[in-house]
Amino acid sequence: MGRTARQDCDQSIGGATVRRRQVFYIPGYDPIHPRRYRELYRSESAAQAAISGYQISQRPKQADGPYGWHVEAEIDGTEVTADVEVLVWSDIVRGSMAVSIPATYLQLARTAWTYISTGALFRLMRLRKGPVIAALYPVGMLLLQLLLALALGAVVGGAIDWLAQWALTPVAGPQAAAVIGAVAFIAALILTAIALLRWFKARDGKLFAYYLMHDYAYSAASRGANPPELEARIAEFRQLIRRAIEENTVDEVLVVGHSSGAHVGVSVLADLLREGLPAARPALGFLSLGQVVPMVSFLPMADRLRGDLRYLSASPELSWVDVSAPGDGCAFALCDPVSVTGVAPKDKRGPLVISAAFTQTLSPERWKELRWRFFRLHFQYLCAFDRPGDYDYFRITAGPISLAERYEGRQASKSRIEAPTSGYTTVTAP
Repeated sequence: MGRTARQDCDQSIGGATVRRRQVFYIPGYDPIHPRRYRELYRSESAAQAAISGYQISQRPKQADGPYGWHVEAEIDGTEVTADVEVLVWSDIVRGSMAVSIPATYLQLARTAWTYISTGALFRLMRLRKGPVIAALYPVGMLLLQLLLALALGAVVGGAIDWLAQWALTPVAGPQAAAVIGAVAFIAALILTAIALLRWFKARDGKLFAYYLMHDYAYSAASRGANPPELEARIAEFRQLIRRAIEENTVDEVLVVGHSSGAHVGVSVLADLLREGLPAARPALGFLSLGQVVPMVSFLPMADRLRGDLRYLSASPELSWVDVSAPGDGCAFALCDPVSVTGVAPKDKRGPLVISAAFTQTLSPERWKELRWRFFRLHFQYLCAFDRPGDYDYFRITAGPISLAERYEGRQASKSRIEAPTSGYTTVTAP
């Protein structure tokens, strides 16, 4: 796949050398400011450079665009510069999360009904249980919080009811005391439950129940269709990437989509390629990391995404590499997002599905430290490996070899999952 895509670009850069690269990073469903990714890149690239024996440094951005940074590296004896641009949609995420506690529980009911009634939940379980458990976790955790809040409210209300009747019966009589006690019980139950639910929500930075619930609810609300605000942002992203390609001042334009950002990247690139690319252009690569595409593509109204998957997988104009790891319980590890969705065309070229193999690329000590930190592992693709294999995020984004050349001749993981599993395969025609 890599050689053909590279030849079709007709942009030889002198063997396996990239001197300048433009990287567009698309985060997942994340409300946090993109400076988080700048600091993560700074610290983890330094750690990886120390382990792997190369040099890399980071400076404020030089290119135009909303947010990013400039990287200078010397890897394998070659000096490379890269401009990393974060394609921001955290404001959309924050807006979707700005709902009340009752509204979150309504989201819970609607989201669960969507995945169960469409059969998507049961089909997803046939792929990987890890991400399905991750999807069920906020449901279970929020229901547990509600039960605990009601239970504590009932205990407090019962105590106040007893005290009210004990104090008021001699004065107002048993019937009046019972009525007052019942009102006090209901008021105490509601106020106590609300207080405890607010306490839980304030600590969601450690529990992630509300965060994950909003994440799954965002796609489920439209049954897999992109909300209008996301479609508008996809159009903006496409124009930013097109400008970098048309300027033709770099050797490679690399789009990286992590988690939910992977399916956003699929639509961005599919739209870009449908418009057509100039004859003289840099190499174009797409690196999807820890993808959760089936969570959206298995829903009934995801015709747009399914059509984009089908189109992108057959395109000779880019190299698409999909990296995941079975140790990442939040991703559909080694699931070919095109094939499992059931939209693979006969002339399918990508993606190349490979494993980051956490149990091999992390030392036993490091793996022991991280293996139960599920959300941290979901970001490991953007971090340093103390026993790196052929996947090194910093060599890919700041090294002297294009994505296509780096994985030229690389065989896909033998344990990848390709069996069509989605119950919905309709697509939007290009």
